[in-house]
Amino acid sequence: MKLIHFYLIAWLCVGPVWAADNNLPDLGEASQAVFTPQVERKVGEEIIRDLRSDPAFLDDPEVTSYLNNLGYRLAAASPNNRQDFEFFVVRDNTLNAFALPGGYIGVHSGLILAAQSESELAGVLAHEIAHVTQRHIARLVAQDSRNSILSIAGLALAILAARSNSQVGGAAGAIVQAGAIQNTLDFTRENEREADRVGFQILTESGLDPHGMASFFERLAKFNRLYDNNAPVYLRSHPLTTDRLADIENRLQSTPYKQIPDSLDFQLVRAKLRATAGRPEEAVQWFDSGLKEQKFNSEVAQRYGLVSALLSAKQFTRAERELVQLKKNAPSHPMIEGLAATIKRAQGQDRAALAIYQAGLKAFPFQRALVYGYVDTLLALRQYAEAIHFINEELKRYVSDAQLYEYQARGYAGEKQEFLSHRALAEAYARRGNRVAAIQQLQIALKTREGDFYQLSSAEARLKELKALDAESRRP
Repeated sequence: MKLIHFYLIAWLCVGPVWAADNNLPDLGEASQAVFTPQVERKVGEEIIRDLRSDPAFLDDPEVTSYLNNLGYRLAAASPNNRQDFEFFVVRDNTLNAFALPGGYIGVHSGLILAAQSESELAGVLAHEIAHVTQRHIARLVAQDSRNSILSIAGLALAILAARSNSQVGGAAGAIVQAGAIQNTLDFTRENEREADRVGFQILTESGLDPHGMASFFERLAKFNRLYDNNAPVYLRSHPLTTDRLADIENRLQSTPYKQIPDSLDFQLVRAKLRATAGRPEEAVQWFDSGLKEQKFNSEVAQRYGLVSALLSAKQFTRAERELVQLKKNAPSHPMIEGLAATIKRAQGQDRAALAIYQAGLKAFPFQRALVYGYVDTLLALRQYAEAIHFINEELKRYVSDAQLYEYQARGYAGEKQEFLSHRALAEAYARRGNRVAAIQQLQIALKTREGDFYQLSSAEARLKELKALDAESRRP
């Protein structure tokens, strides 16, 4: 995902070149563009659609759910916020976070692991949220007239290359980033000070510790001084000056310190990321060593990480044994229940896993990871009718859940209901922003000549709606 910043520059700068071919609104001449929140959201949707197909995009409902819960808590405390947000994780060991147009905020897994407290992670998120609410990206777009036509063409070429050959795309992106256009990405010092000020306020209002922002940035600055040639990626796009650090420290002077404990969710998510990064055997050794030497912030999280690493290493017998030890001291938690079910499934014990999911959903009915695990297990056991009924009930509450529509398509396919299977798959594509694929699936569904009058009429109306939306997005 080294192209992620490069993608951001390109989508912001190449509106006129790419609008017709990529469903982007035509921004016109950058210096004359009015980059409204509505346009920002459309641009962000197109970026995120492409990023979801990148192998580094972490499609993990537990990690994503945690990050979004923390992000929503912060966004709710943001002054004058009228922006929808979506937070996602990139599997990358570098320290980085970034805001995309439209309220999409990405965090590298390396940054989550580097945060020494939940408030430190929240400090970075609050800072990125402030960049969005203060419309700093829109301000950058207004300055794009400084970029040369050659640089913009180079970015477009790099994106085209990246779609067919990631290595070529990466090389092209690196060349372009070496030029003056890299400046387009970097927020100005004034942007950074404003994001610090607003982010500080967000942290305070949300009940988290604003000292977390200071401690994390100070550690980044120290690292930058020690390893000047290997500065964290975050510092390249977010210039960290002594003035900024001094401003944050001054605000802290009038803020009483109170220790805010990390949530268990934060500790478990970090343990899961560490357990699944790198070679499983090394992760097992790391967690074993921490338990032996009692070097951990949370024994529950340390044992959870060990079980996760053992699962990745396919050491199922020991994983089961360590899971028993974990549950002895751990409170009831959906991530632990999900891990227990996953171990059973990895050993081909789907019925045992189903029982765990059922019990887990009674205690935690709104946990998406348990919902998905339960449905996937039902489908694996070919209990298609039960799976479809459960999915339909869930869709009454979560009408935009693309993953549920994918499961629904599998269930209908198992029941040999071809029309309904393609109809459900169309909704899955539509909810992920891929209207072209959604339209194709609806056309296939209508050609099956299945479905009753109501179903066919509904599919035809949905096809007409998606075609209209697609046409509108292509208009200059």
